[in-house]
Amino acid sequence: MKHKNLPIKSSTRRDFIKTSALAAGAITFGVPALLRGQNLNSKVNIAGIGINGKGSSDIEACATENIVAICDVDKNRSAGKVAKYPGARFFTDYRKMLEEMGNSIDAVNIATPDHTHAVIASAAMRLGKHVYCQKPLTQTIYEARYLRNLAREKKIITQMGNHGSAADGLRRAVEVLQSGLIGRAKEVHVWTNRPIWPQGLPRPTSADPIPEGFDWDLWIGTAPMRPFKKDVYHLFNWRGWMDFGTGALGDMACHTVNMPFRGLQLGAPSVVEAETSMCNGDSYPLSSRIRFEFPVRTPASEQKGASLLLRKPASIPGTTLWWYDGGKPKEGDPYRHDESCKPPKEVTAEVAAFRGEVPRSGCLIIGEIGQVFSPDDYGAEFFVKLNDETKFTSYKNHPAVKEIPQTIPRNPFHSSDGQHPEWIAAIKENKPEQCYSRFDIGAELTEIMLLGCVAIRCGKKIEWDSAAMRVTNAPEAAHFIKRDNRAGWTL
Repeated sequence: MKHKNLPIKSSTRRDFIKTSALAAGAITFGVPALLRGQNLNSKVNIAGIGINGKGSSDIEACATENIVAICDVDKNRSAGKVAKYPGARFFTDYRKMLEEMGNSIDAVNIATPDHTHAVIASAAMRLGKHVYCQKPLTQTIYEARYLRNLAREKKIITQMGNHGSAADGLRRAVEVLQSGLIGRAKEVHVWTNRPIWPQGLPRPTSADPIPEGFDWDLWIGTAPMRPFKKDVYHLFNWRGWMDFGTGALGDMACHTVNMPFRGLQLGAPSVVEAETSMCNGDSYPLSSRIRFEFPVRTPASEQKGASLLLRKPASIPGTTLWWYDGGKPKEGDPYRHDESCKPPKEVTAEVAAFRGEVPRSGCLIIGEIGQVFSPDDYGAEFFVKLNDETKFTSYKNHPAVKEIPQTIPRNPFHSSDGQHPEWIAAIKENKPEQCYSRFDIGAELTEIMLLGCVAIRCGKKIEWDSAAMRVTNAPEAAHFIKRDNRAGWTL
């Protein structure tokens, strides 16, 4: 089935939601508060695309609204969701869902494998649907910029699913870093216990029967067709394959690099270099150590049309970010690792002294006059140590942190997942800026991760020209920046 460019409907329920929100804003001009409350209380009609795995909790987070459609390529695994949401129509093909129910859908939640994020999101956005899409936003840099620009053009309310962005702690960490408390950030070290799926393995040469009720062709989507093999790609191990996922870096860095990315206004790196083990060009490596060099840059608040509402100084010195994942092969299982790829011991010595050990995942920002350390994958918990102090102190108790003013609005929704209600409220109020991980920002963060994937696949240091969207020293990288999708699956 070909992936059609569906026409944009001239009038959809999104227009009603938007009109209601505009009417709500008219309180300034004397519209009664009662009318505003009625409009803001209108429920959003939401469709879930990819409803198992992470998609299950995503749809659950939207249950305050009307779940009108659910879509998944695996009918058998979706039976429980079909029963749970009896008012929602079930589809296996998102294109058919959008074609048949376009006028009944206001917004979609996308929780499919990485390689299909962009084509699904763009199809929905062209129809004027608001989009929540799981991280990483896309699988290629071209797709990330495409979705960012499409969201701006269509004035879509968007959110990328790195849910730590909703936490007060992460937003406080951004304020602390922007305050200059630790001085110029010279180095950032981020490490993870991922991958928790096999990597570095060769592609299977045999095939298994496709399970009944599972549409393998739809699951393959944009990628080149290959035979189905049980437990190798579907359900979860797709993350390690270059055709479908983005490896440990794409899985976790949109979480773990989120805080320094925002706080240090990293922007785009100019140089990326990866050291890997067991990288075969088909599966991501068993371990990787990646260096990102960020040049001197202008704070986003000083840039024309900047996407981040950040502040001072007049310029930001260059910063080196180091990423570590995986480790040495486990005995008896060569495609799983021992989590040994971490920063050098001298870098994490004070963290080890503070914690008693180096945690399995973490982020350490080393400044000229202090350090910020987070053992939380999402940056919601962090500790500060200035150079004249003997140990790290929680940001909640550090006297210098208490003096730093709040400059970033907090998320008023204190559920385990504050991102979805933030997105839903922004839809109702027609305020895209309320989404702290909107595509304007999520696309920029995703690009950094994807450049690490490009460096892994090129197998050498790459020099990046962000404005031209081009690796200047490796023309072979062009295919990884903008891939050729399978016929019928174009943006």
